[in-house]
Amino acid sequence: MNARSKHSKGSLAGKNLLVVNTGNRKKRFTLKRLKELGCNLIIVNASVNWAKSYAAHWILTDTNDHTAALRAVHDFFAENPGLGPDGVITFWEDDVLLTARIRDRLELIGIPYEIARIARDKHMFRSFCSENGLPAPGHALIESGQDPLKRVAGLTYPMVVKPVYGASSAYVVRVNNDQEMTDTIDYIRKSISTEVESALVAGTAIMAEEYIDGNEVDIDILLQNGKLKFWSMSDNDATREPFFVETGQCIPSRLSPSQQAELVDLAEEILERMGVENGCIHFEAKYGSRGAMPIEVNLRMGGDEVYYFVKTAWGVDLIENAARIMTGQYIRPIIKPERPKKYVSGKYFLPEYTGVLASLALPKTVESGELQFFKKVGDAILAPPHGYDYLGWAYAVADTLGEAEERIDRIMGSVEIEVAKFARGSSLGKTIRRNSLSSARLAKNAVLSAARIEHIRALPMAKQRSLHVGIASNGFADSPDPIEAELTSDAQKIAETLSGRGYTTSFLDFNFPFEAVQQIQDSKVDIVFNMCERINHSSLLEPHAASLFDILRIPYTGSNPFTLGLCLDKIRVKKLLSFHRIPTPRWDYLYEAEESFDENFPLPAIVKPANSDSSLGITNDSVVATREALIERIDYVLHELKRPALIEEFIDGDEYDISILGNWDDTQRILPLSRSVFTAMPEGYWHMYPYEAKFLGSEIHKKSIEVQRPPKGVPGKLTSLVSEIALDAFNVVGCSDYGRAEVRVDSNGNPYVLEVNPNPSIGPTDCVPSVAALAGMDYGDFLEEILRLAIRRYKDRPPYYHLQMSTL
Repeated sequence: MNARSKHSKGSLAGKNLLVVNTGNRKKRFTLKRLKELGCNLIIVNASVNWAKSYAAHWILTDTNDHTAALRAVHDFFAENPGLGPDGVITFWEDDVLLTARIRDRLELIGIPYEIARIARDKHMFRSFCSENGLPAPGHALIESGQDPLKRVAGLTYPMVVKPVYGASSAYVVRVNNDQEMTDTIDYIRKSISTEVESALVAGTAIMAEEYIDGNEVDIDILLQNGKLKFWSMSDNDATREPFFVETGQCIPSRLSPSQQAELVDLAEEILERMGVENGCIHFEAKYGSRGAMPIEVNLRMGGDEVYYFVKTAWGVDLIENAARIMTGQYIRPIIKPERPKKYVSGKYFLPEYTGVLASLALPKTVESGELQFFKKVGDAILAPPHGYDYLGWAYAVADTLGEAEERIDRIMGSVEIEVAKFARGSSLGKTIRRNSLSSARLAKNAVLSAARIEHIRALPMAKQRSLHVGIASNGFADSPDPIEAELTSDAQKIAETLSGRGYTTSFLDFNFPFEAVQQIQDSKVDIVFNMCERINHSSLLEPHAASLFDILRIPYTGSNPFTLGLCLDKIRVKKLLSFHRIPTPRWDYLYEAEESFDENFPLPAIVKPANSDSSLGITNDSVVATREALIERIDYVLHELKRPALIEEFIDGDEYDISILGNWDDTQRILPLSRSVFTAMPEGYWHMYPYEAKFLGSEIHKKSIEVQRPPKGVPGKLTSLVSEIALDAFNVVGCSDYGRAEVRVDSNGNPYVLEVNPNPSIGPTDCVPSVAALAGMDYGDFLEEILRLAIRRYKDRPPYYHLQMSTL
């Protein structure tokens, strides 16, 4: 008899179904199916996400905060009374308890909170079974600060240690003696995290219980009005102990009819005694030397592959029937035939060790089955004890179980996976001791951090646009400060341009550094486009953003923190240029007014703050022609601006901006030059760019300075000489990926390097992208070239190679 022929055909079309938490993208099939059935989905979730095409309405709230979530649900339906709801459901273990509370508050069909608590709390469930004469192993709760050996006294090894609120076998460990018990409890206490298993948000308490031997099964149950309407049993393959890593399963179960009946009777009795009357239940149990023994009860549909297994074997749609139950549509008992429609065998893709997915080859088609793979090349892969990743799953169908198992073996064999402990030059694996629980947490953090670098290294250049790019900058909404406004505008334009080319982008606002760092971690940024020029409102902290990226092992564009810090210090740059005999105007400096300086210093001279950027402190008065004016200006810089003073011979002549792309150990490219000619400046104005010309739109400077891109009528020898000394300066200070040097040329054609900017403005109309356009790169091409250069810099290099300076 066809299993589907016996259930009700009432329509779900138009039903307002409250779905609590979308889960991750692996759960897409659940919402897709509900949408196909015609349900209007009202989704309770923290944010609008990948599921937006399935949602009729959103209730945005923190689902971990039950009080806030219940208030948000109440307020939504108070404002929208016509939307029902007709039922509430979740497919996400994290929110079984919240779903139960919503059910109670709205008086809907489902499982009451007080019952859900018993199932969700593994220790409470064991105690419930013991108190009601149901089978249960010896067990003990081990709370924080308690001696685990005292708590388990009287229990018999081997035992299983696990989180009370865990899921997916995360942190479930078999222990055989006191030493293993102590080590394992210490490992779990140090490592347990909702980042590994989000279901742990309900709590991180730990319990121990005596090991249950036997064959493990999953029983998927449809229960309505306290009556068992359908059940399906699958056998689980032997787990990888001591961490109980699930390896695969098959359906239907190989157990004898009497053993299966005993297990189903046990499940039905436990659910009845608990008071569970309605729902799609995933019941886990074992059949061994003590007969049928429960493991746990999950008050929602089983994991992703369960739906496909049951649908393929028996033709029963668990999602559809769960929705019918929760919306009050009666379903008749579903009578299973003696033989399934198809036999199904499935296996998980599991890592043998922690590392990075180095290569992956999947078959183009899968015959008589399905394959789902959730990782991509470059992803961190965490095997126990560092983490509990599974890479994907596959299943095969056939007319016999033996044939299904042969097919799944062929499918698994057709997938080529290489997990590298560490790539050449990587620190991956060097701190990992495979058999040591004590090192697990450090090793896991190292792998997750280094995986970002490995992802960049493994990325084919053709797939560059698949990257998630974080734009590190500073957000100043409606700021009257022109520098702040430019920083914000440039970052927004970069994000807009890269997004238009297919990149995922996130704005990282380093006005809030702690939040920016958290955002990098949470959003899984692949590479940072570093535009940051302020931290804690100080440009002096600009280099430390790059330092944070290095600490977090996040690849980033542009120069390293040493170069960024060096170039902020104009005095040190002068010393370095002089040491390397790169021509630069004559100079002197003072840190304190009491210090002496060259009394015969040539005039005119320009006095600059020695550690500021963006021409701050540079005005027409900065250039002095008398000794008195020089002393006065030095005093202004030291006491008013409170900065060291750099005294520099003023070179009256054209100014050249030399923009460079590339890195000292790779190809470097000098873009077309930009030349500023000052000969039309009115009397009384020195031939240079003060702050008001760069940021305040000074009309006099705008009209009087001629900017030539490229320079006109300049001898080829001079442009070559200017370019060469600029490139030397670029490499001496250690710039990476891109930068700009400023060079003055006197009336005799002698070039002098003024400074090197390793983090120049790169808004669409700024100098560097403008001359890049002359070389055939539009703005998007220019930005992508910077990303390409950064990626090349991380490929096939040892850790922190980019922190080494060039050897000119």
